Amino acid sequence: MKKYVVLCAGLCATLFLASCGSNKESAYRKAYEKAKAQEQTGNQENAEENTYTVTPVVTTPVTETRVVDNVDNVSVRQESVTLVSGSGLKDYSVIVGSFSLKANAESLQGRLVAAGYSAQIAYNADRNMYRVVASTFANKADAVRSRNDFRATYPDAWLLYAK
Repeated sequence: MKKYVVLCAGLCATLFLASCGSNKESAYRKAYEKAKAQEQTGNQENAEENTYTVTPVVTTPVTETRVVDNVDNVSVRQESVTLVSGSGLKDYSVIVGSFSLKANAESLQGRLVAAGYSAQIAYNADRNMYRVVASTFANKADAVRSRNDFRATYPDAWLLYAK
């Protein structure tokens, strides 16, 4: 008899809980549908409120200002080098490549000569490096201008003052 009472109580509890679950689900569904309806009406109102205005573009002429570099502030490395190949070095040289292997330096020199430059190779015995000289000048101002031109192709170009 006890088993029968417990079984009936369990069945009643199951029916009670099952009937409560559907109400919760329908409440969530109603809230979801209400939010969707508000969102749709909000989008329609926003679409009506968005009016675009065209404003004319006003252009002003650009004035070109030329910046003149102060040649005295340009950094120059000072090294003692010996000429390996080329016609001779002047006081200031534009270096576009530094290599520990002579073959690599000769390759870059060949490309520069093919491009129309009088490239040379100088050797720094202290650092055991071959420097590829793209151009050489007697004064610093000309060397700086040349270095700035070479930086379009060789961004790491730098100036050497030969001892």
